[in-house]
Amino acid sequence: MNAIRLPGRLRILVALPLLLSVDACGEGDVPDPALTAASSDIETRIARYATVRLTTDLTALSDDERAMIPLLMEAMAPMDEVFWVQAFGSREALMGSISDAATRRLVEINYGPWDRLAGDAPFLPNVGPKPPGANLYPPDITAEEFEAAVAEAADGGEALRSLYTLVRRDTDGSLTTVPYHQAFAEQHRRTAELLLEAASLAPQASLEKYLELRARAFMDDEYRESDMAWLDMKDNRLDVVIGPIEVYEDQLNGYKAAHEGYVLVKDMEWSERLARFAQFLPALQEGLPAPDAYKQERPGTNAELNAYDVLYYAGHANAGSKTIAINLPNDETVQLAKGTRRLQLKNAMRAKFDEILVPLAEVLIAPDQRPHVTFDAFFGNTMFHEVAHGLGIKNTINDRGTVREALREHYSPMEEGKADVLGLYMVTQLFDQGQMTGGDLRDNYVTFMASIFRSVRFGASSAHGRANMVRFNFFQERGAFVRDAATGTYRVDFDRLRGAMEELSELILTLQGDGDHQGAGTLLSEQGRIGPELQADLDRLAEAGIPVDIVFEQGMSALGGGG
Repeated sequence: MNAIRLPGRLRILVALPLLLSVDACGEGDVPDPALTAASSDIETRIARYATVRLTTDLTALSDDERAMIPLLMEAMAPMDEVFWVQAFGSREALMGSISDAATRRLVEINYGPWDRLAGDAPFLPNVGPKPPGANLYPPDITAEEFEAAVAEAADGGEALRSLYTLVRRDTDGSLTTVPYHQAFAEQHRRTAELLLEAASLAPQASLEKYLELRARAFMDDEYRESDMAWLDMKDNRLDVVIGPIEVYEDQLNGYKAAHEGYVLVKDMEWSERLARFAQFLPALQEGLPAPDAYKQERPGTNAELNAYDVLYYAGHANAGSKTIAINLPNDETVQLAKGTRRLQLKNAMRAKFDEILVPLAEVLIAPDQRPHVTFDAFFGNTMFHEVAHGLGIKNTINDRGTVREALREHYSPMEEGKADVLGLYMVTQLFDQGQMTGGDLRDNYVTFMASIFRSVRFGASSAHGRANMVRFNFFQERGAFVRDAATGTYRVDFDRLRGAMEELSELILTLQGDGDHQGAGTLLSEQGRIGPELQADLDRLAEAGIPVDIVFEQGMSALGGGG
């Protein structure tokens, strides 16, 4: 194992709580502990989550692999600490102002006082709206101010737009940046040390190398080499995803990556079943329903489809609605060079299917189509959603930079919308070509429809929720489904859904390839809404006590290992 010299304990830049007063008092304000939200409201909000124990069969792991698990779980704690700062500010100041146990629990679930399943609406008294940039930027910043600073910056705005910097105000009020590895030096150091300790136990050289490189990346915010090493791992049963990764928390620009982590155990049998589909990706890219100019890029062929059971969620991954599949790395350079890995989180996916999707279908799907809601279809749709992130276009066709840079705050919901419709398009193509033979394509279509209702409930603060609102309204306008007014249930029109899927796929790919920020914003504002009829149907789900999402019992105690 190569030695890495870690810096000593450094001062951590921890921002103060954000604009908590509706009267715009100072940044240091926290809610008055005497002003607590109504307990019935808090209990109702908590009841939207079903509690799930995260565990799996560990008997196939070696003694060293089992010994790595608590180290990797311990490495997740600093990710939680950092994400609290990025999302809100001082966890200690906020939690110290709240005495009610239920309210504290809701704050923990949301990593702050804003309800992530209700469009980030505040649920504590005297708490104002959540800043679009969370605590990744000064709370009073505007998009115009940021763009002006980028235009004036000596480095062309590279530091301001970096995934790995906090934006703060200098003493004169101008914008400056603090690299993550400096702002969160202590947390990064602790995580790096634990990753190195785990690496010393890794039975595979490739896993050892990845953990060492990931530890090094926490020291200088250079993650590309470790991303490459992560894709080079093939035979490891134990896996970890950790660091500043997704940009969903940044709803100002979509630039800043938030800290998160997962501890994973690969399901070797399911992964082997999925592996054969990777060979079809180049042909699926060529067949995308868009003009040739929007599908000229060729993603790397060294891509994998794997299934995992997840043992631990931390940071952004654990806030509000929980991820059930991952497509990584996000670095476009790595994607084009080596492709991506699609991770299906099977135990979490099964929990959402059983606890949410099945009872939801009993309320909102036409009785004769309910048998088409199946776990295999849910798994397949989710898997190809992640595959679709690696397809399409990463760089605009008109020299506006990457799609991420051009669409800015609209990038995340547009990318999630692309992945949803292209994922279903790929499933359709594979059925048409005889490459998918199990089940029935109608299962995928009806399960897809039921999943729209599931994801819409995540609300406008979630990129997935906004993407599903767009798709619901777009599909409804084109008759892809019909609602029975007498029963309040929905029936899929299979032919029209197929046509609407192809039409929306082309629209999103075109907006991305053109880097059309205005067009993307128009689509999201016009279609990304919940109408009164849909809201009434979603209210019926709440009245039936159907959870919106899940929370976890996790850690060594959930595995029966104490702690």
